[in-house]
Amino acid sequence: MNTALRWPVRIASLAAAVAAWHLLTAADVRLWVRFDRLPGPAEVAREFARQVQHGQFYADLAQSLVRILTGFGLAAVAGVALGMAVARSRWAGDLLRPLLEVARPIPAIALVPVAILLFPANEQGIVFITFVAAFFPVLVSTRHAVQALPTVWEDAVRTLGAGRIRVLAQVVLPGVLPGVFGGLSVGMGVAWICVISAEMISGDFGVGYRTWQAYTIVDYPGVLVGMTTIGVLGWGTSAAVELAGRRVTRWLPRAEGGPR
Repeated sequence: MNTALRWPVRIASLAAAVAAWHLLTAADVRLWVRFDRLPGPAEVAREFARQVQHGQFYADLAQSLVRILTGFGLAAVAGVALGMAVARSRWAGDLLRPLLEVARPIPAIALVPVAILLFPANEQGIVFITFVAAFFPVLVSTRHAVQALPTVWEDAVRTLGAGRIRVLAQVVLPGVLPGVFGGLSVGMGVAWICVISAEMISGDFGVGYRTWQAYTIVDYPGVLVGMTTIGVLGWGTSAAVELAGRRVTRWLPRAEGGPR
């Protein structure tokens, strides 16, 4: 498809979805889903316009962003470091992999009771849950990326006299970056799911907390404003991770007309 047409097509797709939403709610359609109970786009837009006039909206936005960026940043560093260690060191693999594999299937949101017991403040517990959610996708993608590296690359550099540090810096790390950023992108999405869920369960501020509060007082336009805000924030942060990935791996060959 012509590059100039891609953004109009994307915008048209969103516009068509909003138009379908308006028609279904305006006509009070009841099929398998009861659209007669769902607020329409106009009601949600009015509620959004009301909320953006108050500082509480921006305070919740900032609180959720601080939580997600803190937990995700810690998970990115720890996931990449441990993923490389487990993949390259037999001792690290034997010592850490059993513990990590037992912990990995546990949903991060199931750790809310543990976080409440471990941390004195809700804020620390929510960041911990966000960290756990993002950590395992980054860890697993890094481990697989390291294991998939052709051994001939490392052998070639070693024959030129390179030591362990140089091999890691010039061969392993650049070679695993595509896989690492795939894990970071997945981790960001999972982290948003868990941070919003944690805010709903034990938060005092944040977009998730405010969305749940709107539900408890039967403010359905407010619920949809919260859901839309979460979607836009998740989209924006995931796009930022993918953009960073394209920037640091620009040396890779890319297909013509690939996704942007």
